Amino acid sequence: MKLGIVGLPNVGKSTLFNAITSTKNAEAANYPFCTIEPNVGIVAVPDPRLDKLAELWDTDKKTPAIIEFVDIAGLVKGAAQGAGLGNKFLGNIRECDAIVHVVRCFDDDNIMHVVSDVTKAEAVDPAADIEAIDLELILSDADIVSNRLGRLAKLGKTGNKDAAAEAAWLQGLAEHLDAGKPARTFDFDPKDDMQAAAMKEMGLLSQKPVIYACNVGEDDLMDGIDNNQYFPIVKRIADAEGAQVVPICAKTEEDIADMTPEEKREFLAEMGVSASGLDNLITASYSLLGLISFLTDGKKECRAWTIKKGTKAPQAAGKIHSDFERGFIRAAVVPYDVLEACDFNMATVKAKGLQRTEGKEYVMQDGDIVEFLFNV
Repeated sequence: MKLGIVGLPNVGKSTLFNAITSTKNAEAANYPFCTIEPNVGIVAVPDPRLDKLAELWDTDKKTPAIIEFVDIAGLVKGAAQGAGLGNKFLGNIRECDAIVHVVRCFDDDNIMHVVSDVTKAEAVDPAADIEAIDLELILSDADIVSNRLGRLAKLGKTGNKDAAAEAAWLQGLAEHLDAGKPARTFDFDPKDDMQAAAMKEMGLLSQKPVIYACNVGEDDLMDGIDNNQYFPIVKRIADAEGAQVVPICAKTEEDIADMTPEEKREFLAEMGVSASGLDNLITASYSLLGLISFLTDGKKECRAWTIKKGTKAPQAAGKIHSDFERGFIRAAVVPYDVLEACDFNMATVKAKGLQRTEGKEYVMQDGDIVEFLFNV
């Protein structure tokens, strides 16, 4: 699963990417389009449950769940018509499953704020910035929908009822986009095979789920996010869309990226927070993609396995090995919170009859600790 980090130039995307991947792969510079080729980083999903299991087993290997982030160069107004670095980067976004939209929520006269003219600095305005990025995605989508609509409308006039039905539905989507609204807020029926197939084929940019990452100043970490004048603006927009919003200071996160886990914990404790903004962002991104983890444990390896919500036991077993799915018999399941409630004593879990035996129709739950029985 891949998330694209997008935003206007100089909002902190590359700095955030550096912190996420704990590398210096993405050049962070105070000029537009310093990122020309998308940088890709694989990152671990924080999971205290896996950490605890690894500690209990003193395991030889701990393997967390992972997701992929792509640092995409800054868009500007007119990108859909080729402004800035234009459609090249809209194409990069198209390849991603979801979007992390970095929004500048700090003032700094030393860092140029670019919206449309790369030679002209503008005042920080989160609402206008979000609108500028959304508009470019919407304009690109409107062209795709218009072309498909025109083709199917002509076909519908020949008597093709399926084409006519899709054209009628697309007309509503076209009007929605023309009104400046993203495709993700359009009321379509995902259970309708025609609509679902069309949306998948078109791959609309503004349909992709989004997390707003509010890049705040370092002082906001100490003073509290409630004192940041820009964060409530982004929060209102996110709430209206049903989207998530995560406050983060990209510069501070980059500074602490090379610290040991112990040093990070001490630093965060001094600030009065339990998790870094990056950990919150990565966890929120995992959830945004509709992903959960089931766990396997043992001395040899403790591992978090990534599956989609709604995955049944045999298909989850297939993530480990195809033979596990092909020869699936049953699964022995202990929810993590049950093990925790039993003071992490598996003998107690079994004595209380809390280890369940599940069959082929069992839908996996986040945090299930599983042992699969199979026969090939």
